[in-house]
Amino acid sequence: MTRLNHLGQPISFAVPNWTPPPVPPREPLIGRYCRVEPLEIERHAADLYAAYSTADDDRNWTYLADGPFDSLASYTEWLQRVSLVIDPVFHAVVDARTDQAVGVAAYLRITPSAGSIEVGHINFSPLLQRTAAATEAIYLMMRRAFELGYRRFEWKCDALNAKSRTAAQRLGLSYEGVFRQALIYKGRNRDTAWYAAIDAEWPELQAAFETWLDPANFDAHGQQRTRLSDLTAGILKQRG
Repeated sequence: MTRLNHLGQPISFAVPNWTPPPVPPREPLIGRYCRVEPLEIERHAADLYAAYSTADDDRNWTYLADGPFDSLASYTEWLQRVSLVIDPVFHAVVDARTDQAVGVAAYLRITPSAGSIEVGHINFSPLLQRTAAATEAIYLMMRRAFELGYRRFEWKCDALNAKSRTAAQRLGLSYEGVFRQALIYKGRNRDTAWYAAIDAEWPELQAAFETWLDPANFDAHGQQRTRLSDLTAGILKQRG
């Protein structure tokens, strides 16, 4: 993919006629198992707090910059603060069966000039974890990004967050390394692990997601027949 310029120096491949993609529209993403819609406090806050309250402990918040919250009022106050910023853009994941908001995810580090976008601030309640809707939510956000023309879809997490690192690779995002001492949050250091998928990988990734999400992939008890990690394994450029 490299070539030489007129001085004999190696340079990367050309990107002719590059047009930066638009910022993702604030419109719902509709799937079979869930909707992913821009977060609205009046519509989603109470549902989300109730969903998070079903957890046995606070482990869901350990690797997030904020929380846990001891009341709906404090959670709502935090949502009001984060909703004032342009980036990140928080979305609620709404269960299609119950019409209840059961988790959040956000677009952030939205950089149209580079064609790069990140998904983060992911907090899926016990009502959403390990469900088809959870996988579909990230798929819908990834699909929108690549269909808009983004070249790169990123996922970052605390390097000690083993579950997040496993999830990123299950979803087909390749490991790219660790930024040491990248952040300080909750009074402690964070080394940040980086994962990403790029547009050249998207056709294979989309096929893997659609195969996994197909109702035929689940038996009468809702158990998967084929694991998504098996479908995406060959797409990963590096594990870590």
